[in-house]
Amino acid sequence: MKHTPGERPTDPTRRALLTATAGVGAALMAGCARGAAPGAPAPTPTAAGSASPTAGAGGITPGAMTLFQDPAYNFSALLALGASGAGAAEVGEVLTAVNTVNAAGLSPQTYVETFRKLGDRLLRPPPGAPADDQTKRFRALRAAQYYGQALFFVLGSDAPGSEEQLYRSGRKAWDAFCDLCEPAPVKAQVPYGTTPLPVWFFRPDTSGARRPTVILTNGSDGQNVDMWTYGVPAALERGWNALVYDGPGQGRLLFVDRIVFTPTWEKVVTPLVDWLTARSDVDPDRIALTGLSMAGDLAPRAAAFESRIAALVAMPGCVDPWLGFPPEIRRILTPDKQQTNDIWNNEVVPELPPAAAATMKKRFEPFSIPAMLEARQGRLFTDFYTPATRIQALKITDVVPLIKAPTLVLDYEGEQFYPGQPREMYNALTSPKDYVRLTAQEGAQLHCSPMAPQLHCEVVFDWLQQTLQGS
Repeated sequence: MKHTPGERPTDPTRRALLTATAGVGAALMAGCARGAAPGAPAPTPTAAGSASPTAGAGGITPGAMTLFQDPAYNFSALLALGASGAGAAEVGEVLTAVNTVNAAGLSPQTYVETFRKLGDRLLRPPPGAPADDQTKRFRALRAAQYYGQALFFVLGSDAPGSEEQLYRSGRKAWDAFCDLCEPAPVKAQVPYGTTPLPVWFFRPDTSGARRPTVILTNGSDGQNVDMWTYGVPAALERGWNALVYDGPGQGRLLFVDRIVFTPTWEKVVTPLVDWLTARSDVDPDRIALTGLSMAGDLAPRAAAFESRIAALVAMPGCVDPWLGFPPEIRRILTPDKQQTNDIWNNEVVPELPPAAAATMKKRFEPFSIPAMLEARQGRLFTDFYTPATRIQALKITDVVPLIKAPTLVLDYEGEQFYPGQPREMYNALTSPKDYVRLTAQEGAQLHCSPMAPQLHCEVVFDWLQQTLQGS
């Protein structure tokens, strides 16, 4: 990793889902967690019609790191494989699933079927003696991971209407895991508008000791199990509390309650902080906030307006998620809604191959409930303008200088979603700051270091410990 020491200047100073299509020069790309966008090098189209940094020998995922030739699926499987270190997957299970999919022929259908069946199997009793609680616990956690793998690609499968049920299966597995933790996390509903935020508050023990606490913020298409991999055990092992939650556009609020992302994420984080500070086992002066994937935009926005955040980590730094889409897509959006939608429906949609259409369905559903419901019926949305403007509204370029909390900005070699944006955020910060770039030499390349979440957590929590030790 490469580290830039923090300085305080005197002046203010986001799996590969890029899909090239014929006609209109449209290239489609996704925005976080389960997909990959082009990195600094020009992306290379594949036979499946997607594009990403070159895989295979000499590329960003050389040799054994290439599980699938299609980089979208490869990135997704690498996330599962990397989660094994936290007990949120099993190496043999993931690799067997990869072999099964490749033997059947890689497609959304084979991927979804394989991982859904794996999740189902893990929720049944294992062979041999009756399972004890520890066995049930971690089988449920792995099931949550595999349901999440299937969920990401289900809109491109033969059964897009099963999306909500697939989400519910993963959520049921996650809750089963949590109920068997010792101690079990406190479950609560934190007030937020007319729909409360579900939270899971993990503690090292039930002593009631006042402890530093980290709020773990997910990206646009991650599931709760990802927050386990990227923070909960690391926090508990260091004597920290950890809060996992669903915000608008995420988890239950998206798939069940049908609430999309909001650009004013401070209105999400502030009630979480209110809930935490009311607890006697939380040190109100040592509350940290992390943001994974697209939440590298959401968490900084919240920290700019919520003064009780004592430390912030952007993983990676993201200042404008709309720039994660290629110019050909961004040019569809004009100031006029009717003109924009005419371009989309008359010039772009007729030329989209199925893989590209599935990509756009997935990318836009967290920003448009009509788009999500149409996708579940196997149709592509007709209103491009509304979700596009919602993504555009996430831009925080002017907000970053307002952040006062010490901030760690992570970057990744081969960053696919937001190349260049972590450095841009770092440069714009006026608070005490640090910049760390995780590299291929460490096996920590690509967006969110999918193959090295343990190293990722070491970097983050070492920094948090040092930053807040004197608070």
